[in-house]
Amino acid sequence: MTPATKMTPNPKPQRVRDPLHNLIDFDAGQFEDVIWRVIQTPPFQRLRRIKQLGFSELVYPGATHTRFAHSIGVFHTARLLMRLIERHITAGGGRYRHHQAQVALAAALVHDVGHGMFSHAFEGIGKQLKLVMAKHEHVSDVLIRRSEISDVFREMGSGFANDVAAVIKNGRPGNLYDAVVSSQFDADRLDYMQRDRLMTGLQNGGIDFAWLMANLEIARIKTGVDEEAIGDVETFVLGPKAYYAAETYVLSLFQLYPTIYFHKATRAAEKLFSVLILRIISLAREGQLSKIGLTKSHPVIRFATEPESLDNVLALDDAVFWGALPMLVDSRDEQIRDCAKRLGERCLPKCIDVRHILVAEIGLGRATSPRQRSELKNRLERSIASIETKLSNWSKAHSTGVPRILTDRAVRDPYRRFEESKGPLNQIHIRMSGNEILDVASCSPVIAAIESFELFRAYTDDEEARSVVHRVVKAQLRGN
Repeated sequence: MTPATKMTPNPKPQRVRDPLHNLIDFDAGQFEDVIWRVIQTPPFQRLRRIKQLGFSELVYPGATHTRFAHSIGVFHTARLLMRLIERHITAGGGRYRHHQAQVALAAALVHDVGHGMFSHAFEGIGKQLKLVMAKHEHVSDVLIRRSEISDVFREMGSGFANDVAAVIKNGRPGNLYDAVVSSQFDADRLDYMQRDRLMTGLQNGGIDFAWLMANLEIARIKTGVDEEAIGDVETFVLGPKAYYAAETYVLSLFQLYPTIYFHKATRAAEKLFSVLILRIISLAREGQLSKIGLTKSHPVIRFATEPESLDNVLALDDAVFWGALPMLVDSRDEQIRDCAKRLGERCLPKCIDVRHILVAEIGLGRATSPRQRSELKNRLERSIASIETKLSNWSKAHSTGVPRILTDRAVRDPYRRFEESKGPLNQIHIRMSGNEILDVASCSPVIAAIESFELFRAYTDDEEARSVVHRVVKAQLRGN
């Protein structure tokens, strides 16, 4: 039993100094003492060694903040939201459900505990190889139910850990308390939007957090399908004075994707990382360890040969990878050697924004009707699919070390309109001046007009491959 899992005989208040929220306090009561001891467990402390933004520090030198700091910030933000719920319910004579609130707060703290090294980049590798232990949701679920974390949670009741895991696993808010953990206006998003902007030094993409919180209310809205009400549910609602702050919130998220999360240099590094790890796993499974440059007992090799082991996943973090680079640079395998050297020296392939070229040439921005725009978008998607296949085939046929052309395709919605599968608790609602409550996308022409952020890029750093990319794009446009 670790010190963190033991009950504290005389708990005392604790505090954390945070660059975003300043002081985050933990009182000496049973619940927050449990939360503090969860923070001390090895699985949670591991988050200190996983950066929140992965390779973004190669672009923004200050972006070295961790999943550890973010997770504590999410708990703090969730607690602010929960206090609002408690005030509203008690003022209305209702019953504040302490157990549900504590479950949601605990879920806010541990929602990211299962992330692997470099977070989403590692998860992408797992998707390609269908490795369940590379899915952070699955690893989080296992850790919350069966690790030192569950040992600490047991003090809150035998089923507390399972309740916490269920809130996270569900992925959609089942009630007002759950909405604090998982919705389009949840504690996770409210923390990372501010934290990532602060740590990268970004000047745009800011949100008025204080004003949003000051104008946050709780109200009942009708639920149903196709305007036929079948009941109502309590949810967060922003007052009319926060209308423009709500618009800014959605617009800010939209701006963070091209400027931070999908930055071309960050994505190029992720592509090299993916090629490198996939090659290591391939050689390790073939038994060719001598080519890789790492010992059999190295955490990366242990994961490559036994990826279903929880211990092997937890042994991986960003520090382990960076520490392995000097050995990988001396690898006998050309692909591993080249990728490791380029990542270590930040020698990243250059980006060709293929989608940007196609949008301009196809004339998507000059569409004069919704129908024409839809037709042009379909044409754009067909062109991208065709180009991606041709570039990948050429690269496979003409590469020996690092693939000479790496392609990158992604899409992100800044705001998801109402989906029956997610329910009304997932939406951002505004109470208009006439007391009518509307989904923000139905009352804001600005948000209604925002389309998904999409990208399709090619990365290469030799002239022949660059010429191939432009030639394939031109041929596709001629064919259209």
